[in-house]
Amino acid sequence: MQEANIQEIIYRLSYWIQVVRYSYNGNKLIIEGYLRPGFTLSEVEYGMRPFIKKIHQNVGFEIDTFTLDLAVPQSSIPRLHLILFLLTVLTTLLAGTLMAGYNPIRQPASIVHGVPFSLTLLLILGVHELGHFYFAKKHKVDATLPYFIPAPTFIGTFGAFIKMRSPVRQRAALLEIGAAGPIAGFLVALPALFIGLYLSKVVPMMPEAGIHLGDSLVMKFATWLVFPNLSPEQDILLHPVGFAAWIGMLVTMLNLLPIGQLDGGHIAYAALGRNADKLGWGALIVTALLGIKSPNWLVWAALVFILVRVKHPPVYDENTPLTRGQYLIVAAAIIIFILTFIPVPFKS
Repeated sequence: MQEANIQEIIYRLSYWIQVVRYSYNGNKLIIEGYLRPGFTLSEVEYGMRPFIKKIHQNVGFEIDTFTLDLAVPQSSIPRLHLILFLLTVLTTLLAGTLMAGYNPIRQPASIVHGVPFSLTLLLILGVHELGHFYFAKKHKVDATLPYFIPAPTFIGTFGAFIKMRSPVRQRAALLEIGAAGPIAGFLVALPALFIGLYLSKVVPMMPEAGIHLGDSLVMKFATWLVFPNLSPEQDILLHPVGFAAWIGMLVTMLNLLPIGQLDGGHIAYAALGRNADKLGWGALIVTALLGIKSPNWLVWAALVFILVRVKHPPVYDENTPLTRGQYLIVAAAIIIFILTFIPVPFKS
């Protein structure tokens, strides 16, 4: 095994183990050191996947010895990621085809009309997750490739996510990993929104027809720029590209809520430390109260409470403060949240 790879493993292990010295022989790496207080070997093995298959501990009088069975890192795209992505391409194509007014079951060739919606939405979601992935790798945090989630919904997906399989060491790293996704996704969704609006049509207002999308500040401003003479009796029939951009901005806003392990939760913890948990509970309560205006918020609050939780796990180094430039990243995330916030996402 190359020395650079061994140093990478030592660096990652040092979150759990106080390493004193190491040696290696072929595919066996021998670490001498101590388990840090509060950790177990099973936690180390879980956090070090896929780099280590098994850890064997020999307890001595003065120092512990850990013999590691090293795993071979995978260089190709895992099959599950590829299958989920291809299924999400299919489901978003079907959703976009129905959105364009075609029946892909009766007219299979009409699925090409779903490409604008599918391509735009997957580009926004993909860039969002790759932003997380890039900065995770930059800070030597083991992260998976994005998992895309296909779904039989009117947009064809439940979004995408990556999993961090090793701990984040510093608040600055947590900030950059958490903020990279929503900032990158927003920078793709913004021009897509303008393109979608330019392709959209102005129609007479029909309050009783269909589902009406809520407006964020950025949506209001973009609409005013593209359709400055829009009257109160007129509405916009949003092109699929514009709808995909609207969905992308909605996802960005929801992820920026400062709760638990949402992107906003990572950013809040990086900026506030353990005080972020108080902000998280406050944000969850406000999210639930917004359910008075729209039941969509109640559903999101329940999902966050059950799946994401409110408390953020600690980072190894909590004492190193953020720099002025890093606080500018926090400010950028807050501005994006304000610009994309929608009090009532869907109005029937």
